Amino acid sequence: MRLTLNRLPAEAAPAPLPECPRLAPDVRVHEPIEDGAPWLVQSGVQRYLRVSAGMARLLSLADGTRNSADMAKELGDPWTAELVGEGLLRAQRTQLLEDPDQKPRGDRRLTFVPPLTVQLTLVRPERMLNRFRPLTARVANRGWAVFAAALAVSGVLCLVGQADATWSVLSEPISAPMLIALLVVTYCGTMLHELAHGLVLSHYGGRPSRMGFMLFYLTPAFFCDVTDGWRLPKNRQRVRVALAGIATQTLIAGLAGVGSVVVAASGGSHALRDFLLLLTVTNYVSGLFNAIPFIKLDGYLALMSHLDTSHLRDRSMTDARRLVAKVLFGGRYERALPGVDWAPLFGLACILFPLYVVSMAFTLWGSVLENTGLVGAVAVSVAVGYLMLRVYAGARRLGAEARTAGAPRWRRVTVSVLVTAGLAAVLWGVTVPYTVTGGFVAERGRTVFVATGTTDRSALEPGAEVRLLSGGVVLQKQLGTATVTSPDFADLSAPLSALVPVKGLDSVRVPASGITLDGARPAPGTTGQAVVDAGDRRLGDWLYLKYLAPFWR
Repeated sequence: MRLTLNRLPAEAAPAPLPECPRLAPDVRVHEPIEDGAPWLVQSGVQRYLRVSAGMARLLSLADGTRNSADMAKELGDPWTAELVGEGLLRAQRTQLLEDPDQKPRGDRRLTFVPPLTVQLTLVRPERMLNRFRPLTARVANRGWAVFAAALAVSGVLCLVGQADATWSVLSEPISAPMLIALLVVTYCGTMLHELAHGLVLSHYGGRPSRMGFMLFYLTPAFFCDVTDGWRLPKNRQRVRVALAGIATQTLIAGLAGVGSVVVAASGGSHALRDFLLLLTVTNYVSGLFNAIPFIKLDGYLALMSHLDTSHLRDRSMTDARRLVAKVLFGGRYERALPGVDWAPLFGLACILFPLYVVSMAFTLWGSVLENTGLVGAVAVSVAVGYLMLRVYAGARRLGAEARTAGAPRWRRVTVSVLVTAGLAAVLWGVTVPYTVTGGFVAERGRTVFVATGTTDRSALEPGAEVRLLSGGVVLQKQLGTATVTSPDFADLSAPLSALVPVKGLDSVRVPASGITLDGARPAPGTTGQAVVDAGDRRLGDWLYLKYLAPFWR
């Protein structure tokens, strides 16, 4: 889902206005849908500007046949030729007027949305979704809402009632057919999620402009552009558009949860029950993640729509940076959102939450990526590098805020030096546990630690403890412990299931190296994850060993 709103800014003077200005070909002035709704100017497919009624009337007259004096005469008091000229200059700054020297903005199918999203438009869904408006009108009532809420709650109760089975499914490797089916059904659910945004917008009279496929922070997903929702007259309508996708995912989760109970009660296939449990958990987790307002997903869009405040996140982060800059460097700052007392705290949460998300992702999937060799090491390092780049950019913006606010130079330099020295002290003085992750396989009466080419073999000393884990999709169960007997690795071919949490692929073997472990003896054919306790390392050394050293091991 994509929802944006812009305001007309006041910037530096552009090039002189033409004698008889004309609106750009892709600009449209939209009258209010009903009393109390705003006037909006649409520029292209995704960009909407909220304007006053007077500004909307002015732009409507910019058809290339009138000069400023003609427009002022038609508009009447209090308009003058000078006021008309100022309004047209503001429109020119926001690229609403035709520019003969600029190529027309085409309706591109492939677009880049900063900071890291690429969208490919596949369909224009307005006509298709309009056909479903009668059906949407029938289900848009309190009775269906109560039924949907009851179904969503039932799914949670089904998970609680099958807690042991749910825990087992999440902590065991998944079969290849089940993984493929889960991916297919999940992406179909994501498509329904996006369709729900468009259906609700269409129900309220809006026009969904685009649907397609995107890479959202390098993750494949679908999208539905419902920017036209800003034309809706009531905040609650825009909130419902934003939350429609989450509601759809909770419905899918509820249906899957109830289905898992039905399958279990009827003595059906355990594989089908496990699949439905996984589908239930993934949809609830996805819906919950979408509801968090600290990133630009549905929860944030619902909050922004409820408050009727454009660019809430960006402006809150600006207030947060200015608060931090004031505490560190001093100076005088203006609030970007002066009427929202909690904006600085909200902005601080928006700045820090992506760091938390990345750390959780590394906790869940870092070991799997390490086991995939150089490809996984590159992926992890690129992600960390991008994160560090964002931190560096944030520090530069913090310094720019302080300079603009008139913070004394001596204080800016002193604080910067102290912060840098403190960071160096942390990297040098703080120690953290260092572990080496690999796989294991129990075969021929022995347990073998399996390593890829990027594994830090030098850290595996004789006597080091090794935890043998189940290698689940999300969670891991400890199957036993063993110890390293010898640091001498031997070349071997290992089943793929020893390196990734997918079972049933023992016939697929990959080149690796291994050492024999002493201690636990899992059942023959058992594979999973092996974690070696390699002692403590300074934080700086730990970062180097985890994210840089794998490139040249």
